[in-house]
Amino acid sequence: MRWLLVLLMAGCAPTQPVSDWERQNRQRLVSEDTAAPPPYPRPADLIEFYVSPTAEFKYFVDARSLSVGADRIVRFTLVARSPSGVDNVSYEGMRCPREHRLYAVARAGGSWSSRDSDWREFARGTSLGWQYALAHHFFCPHRDPIRSAAEGVDALRRGSHPSVYVEPKNLGGGN
Repeated sequence: MRWLLVLLMAGCAPTQPVSDWERQNRQRLVSEDTAAPPPYPRPADLIEFYVSPTAEFKYFVDARSLSVGADRIVRFTLVARSPSGVDNVSYEGMRCPREHRLYAVARAGGSWSSRDSDWREFARGTSLGWQYALAHHFFCPHRDPIRSAAEGVDALRRGSHPSVYVEPKNLGGGN
């Protein structure tokens, strides 16, 4: 009988207190951790972006996969094409201004394999220079995330976010 009382008491143990912020943001936090990969990219939806003059790979974002969540995380499918033409396809998240996360990688045949990594900072000037290029020139203008997928697609098609790129002006004192 004593073990029954112990079991009943264990079920009544106090839970950890939850703050107002945690209650309000619980769904946002859960949905961020369970981001499902989009459909496998189609060649027609790939937009190439410039990384650096020393980049050996060509980099593309699948326009159809680009999204900005209520959690302000920019999610996208990245295609990194090697000089020999082999595509490395991944579904990634970017938290402005300098963090990234890998959600999944594509397998042969177009299916996804979950990789759900932790958030990590990316360093400028490393072999992962594509992350800096995407953040600085396209997805995190002025360190804030883009507001919509359409804004990101427009930036990719232009070659830079319009608020980041400054058109050279005629500085001469002509009449």
